[in-house]
Formats: sequence, structure tokens, C-alpha cells
Amino acid sequence: MAFDGLVVRALAQELNEKLSGARLDKVYQPESDELLLAFHTPTGAYKVTLSANASIPRVALTEKTKENPMVAPMFCMLLRKHLTSAHLVSVTQPGLERMLVFELETRNELGDQVTKKLIVEIMGRHSNIILADENGRVSDSIKRIDFSVSSKRQILPGLPYEMPPAQDKTNPLACTMEDFLSALSDFGETERLDKAILSRFAGISPLVAREIAYRATGETDPVCSDFSYSKQLDVATVMHKMFSAVSAGEFSPCYLVNAETGKLMEFSAVPIAQYGGAATVYPEESMGYLINNFYFERDKKERILRRGGDLLKLVSNHIERSAKKLERLFSELSDTEQRETWRQYGELITANIYQIEKGMESIRVQNYFDEALPMVVIPLDSTKTPAVNAQRYYKKYNKAKTAFAELSKQIELTEAELSYLETVEEALMRAETAADLSQIADELAGQGYLRRHEQKRKKEAPSSPASFKTKDGFTLYAGRNNKQNDYLTCKLAQNKDLWFHTKNIPGSHVVLKFEMERPFTNEAITEAASLAAYLSKAKEADKVPVDYTEIKNVKKPSGAKPGFVIYTTNQTAYVTPKNM
Repeated sequence: MAFDGLVVRALAQELNEKLSGARLDKVYQPESDELLLAFHTPTGAYKVTLSANASIPRVALTEKTKENPMVAPMFCMLLRKHLTSAHLVSVTQPGLERMLVFELETRNELGDQVTKKLIVEIMGRHSNIILADENGRVSDSIKRIDFSVSSKRQILPGLPYEMPPAQDKTNPLACTMEDFLSALSDFGETERLDKAILSRFAGISPLVAREIAYRATGETDPVCSDFSYSKQLDVATVMHKMFSAVSAGEFSPCYLVNAETGKLMEFSAVPIAQYGGAATVYPEESMGYLINNFYFERDKKERILRRGGDLLKLVSNHIERSAKKLERLFSELSDTEQRETWRQYGELITANIYQIEKGMESIRVQNYFDEALPMVVIPLDSTKTPAVNAQRYYKKYNKAKTAFAELSKQIELTEAELSYLETVEEALMRAETAADLSQIADELAGQGYLRRHEQKRKKEAPSSPASFKTKDGFTLYAGRNNKQNDYLTCKLAQNKDLWFHTKNIPGSHVVLKFEMERPFTNEAITEAASLAAYLSKAKEADKVPVDYTEIKNVKKPSGAKPGFVIYTTNQTAYVTPKNM
């Protein structure tokens, strides 16, 4: 993603405008590598997320809160001790580095006024959040870096804070038109223009490098061969204009959405035109809130998947095992398809026993089981008597008949287990909180898939399905997992409520609540069906079949697995998946 030096500069400018002089009221550490700072200003309150997550490190303004651990981590306690009630002096960016330095004015143990720094290094897997004291020494960091991790730069309490190793690149904000032209003249003829810009200038992402090439040449990846002075002048002019605007604090925060799939693609602090009609560009006023909103869903899903990784692996293994078992059962079932033929052979041998002599290897008789009365050749064991040959076919028939019944039963059970496991897998993929994962783990333990150590635990609150409002005011509920599905369908819902579920596809139970003297509208039914489609394994499809019926027509069989119900008198709607 394009979290480059330009984005960081725009972010620093916005944070200074909004938070300069603000008091730091609260410090939280909801994740092992993430902080939430709550600031208070004369104009209102602001929350700032600082994340050193290796995949999506960031600084962002947020209005959302996360569940915090019962006991605050040590780094959080240290920040509370040193920074609570401190006033923010400034937020600075060294050069065009992907770093932000929060300078905070506070008082030390002796009551003297001092300035401490909270340094956020946004550098992929090397990202970190560091508290430096008034003497420039590291008080502590969210990730301690010792000699076993890096021999070049250690981040440990008591050591002087050192900047990350500098890259051998030019700061484009310090360049004149002549400097840009001079740099361009040194580009190799076989180099791609965007790659050459990226390798020589600091603070630029691949997205911005391609944008410079596109604005100057109409292409995102032109090669530098045959670049005339005129073309070099075009490129230099584009760069000078862009970075002059950045130096003047003129930013245009925006994010891009794939025009075909609707998925988020990139974000930038400068306007982006290189995708043409393939992407829609949405401008935003705030760089800080744009970053937060862009990463929120991705970050939430990544952390939940990481927390639920073991559960997901467990369920995936059982799904694979069940699928292989089902394949084997069907193969064995196909071996029993001749059972009726074997019974007929036994009957035909018995009816024609007078024609058979010991030593015959086959007999050709008329098949009276077929209305056309064709002739059929029946293989015989020449060492056996006719009666024994007939009994041999009867035994094969009875064995196949018994196997067919047992295999059919096993196939039904295995298909039910596979369907159930797929609903659990889907629930894990949609889990939003640690409580959701805990409910799924309890469910798996109850079904014998997971062994949990007995221990005293707090009594959990009742399952809480998600609730929504339709555009015309009806209430909707949706289960997040099978435990919530059961609670919603079997306890919370009433007879006249409408129940929705994707047809033969794993997904959530959705209930549209009945209101006295107010009939359901077609719009509300469509919204409920679209939500059920979205909360299913078919959420990426264009049209999804969703069954719906009144709750009184939905029953849970005795002994059925969590989330499994049967229903009658249903209608089916074909809808496009859509979240509320």
C-alpha cells in the first residue's frame, strides 16, 4: 500500500492542525503492537491509533474503539506513567521518512518541565513505537530490538535513540528544477522511468512514481531510452509541480476503488489519474480518518484470523478429512450398484437349475426380469454345483444390500458433518471479536472436535446476534456463528417473524422481526435476503438464492448439530449480497 513519505507528511500536517497543544488524557494498548491515544482539545476530543503491526503499520485518526485487555501491558503502563496529562507540542516528520515524532511536554518526578518523544517508525516488519526521554535515551519500546535481532541498531531501555539507517536517496522537497533535470539525465536507457524515480528519490511509493510517469508521458511504465531533453523537461516539470505543492502543504487525500469488483485498491496524499476508468477515485478531507477507514476492515480480519488461526486449521483439517471420507464412501457405494443384478442371477440360476451341469463356466438363459425378455449370459464357478452357484450370487446380493444401507447412512452422516464444518469455517472467517472466537471454540468442544481444559470461567453473557434496521424501519437480527444462530432462531425469534437463509449454502440465520399491524414490505424482505446472502459463503456471487419463511415453519431436529434446522412452506428470493 502507498503509506509513503507524502502520506506521512500530510498526516503530520493534519495532526498538528487538530492536536497542537492538546492534552493526552488516556493511553490504551488493545493489541500487542498497537496503541490508542485519547487527546482533548478546546474544540473537542480526538483518538489516534499508532500501530507497529508488521503487515499494516500506520498512524491514523479514529472514532472506533477496541476491546482492551483486563491488565494493561507493561509498555502501556509506562506510557501512562510518563505521558498522562502531557501536552502535545508538535508532530514532526524527519525529512520524508516514514516516521512521526510526537513531542510531548510533561513534568518529571521532580516536577521539572521536560519534553519527551513518542516515535512511530512505519517501516513494514521493522515498524516500532518508541518512548524517548528528555535526554534522547530510549525509555522503552513496543518491540525491543536486541543484538539477536539486529547487530546494527538496538532499541533497548537506556540506550541512546538512533535514527534508522539513512537510505542513499535524494529528498525531492529540497530539489530545484535543475536538480530534477540533472537526476533525469543520469537515468539508464534500459531503466523504467517509474523504477528509476523510485530508486533515486526518498518518500515516494510505487504508486506515486507511476503517477509521475503517467502525467509526464501518458504511460505508467515507459522506458528511459530515447528520452529527449523535451521529455526530461516534461518529467522534471511534473515532479517540481508535485513536490512544490507538497512543500506548501497542499494535499489531496483520496482512495481508489476497483471499478469492476468494488474492492479498495490504494490511497494517496496526491491526486491519482493513472488508472483511468479502471478505478474510481474518492477524495477525502482528512488523511488521518481516510487511513483508519481504509485499514479498519483489513486489520480487524487479519487479527481475528491470526487469533483464530488454530481453530481455522483444525476445522479445515476436519473438512478435508470429511471430504476424503465422502469420496471413499461414494466409491464403495458404486461397488454395490450390481446388487440387483446378482439377485436376478441367483433367481435365474434357480429357475434354470435343470439346464446346468457341474463343470459349466456359464449359462445362457432368458431374463424374465426384463419385459423385452432378452437372453443373458451368467458366469458360473465350474467347480461348484448349480445350487452353490445360485447361493453364491444370493450371498453377494445380501452383502451388497447390507453395504448399500450402511454406506448410505454413513454418506448422509458425513455430508451433514461436512455441511456443519463449513458453517463453522464460514463463522470463523466472519468472526469480529475474541468473544466470537470463544463461542466457536466452545461449540467445537461441545461437538468433540476440540479438547478444552476444565477451568473456572466467568459465566458468559447470552449470545448476541448482530442487529440492524432496514430503510423502512424494520428490525433485523443476524447470527455470527452457530451458537448465535440457534439462540436467534430457537429462542429470540417469534412465530410471525420471517427467517432467512441461503439455499444449500453455509451462512448466517437472519430474522426480520414482525411488527403488529404493519405488513412486511418488499423492500425489507429484499434487504433481509441480501444480508443473508452477504453473511454466507456466496457473498462474492452476483445472484444468490435465499429461502425465507415464518419462524413457525422452522424446526430444529432433536440431537441436531448447532445451527442446523429444517423448514417448510418457504419462498426463494434471488438477490445480490449486500451488507447493512
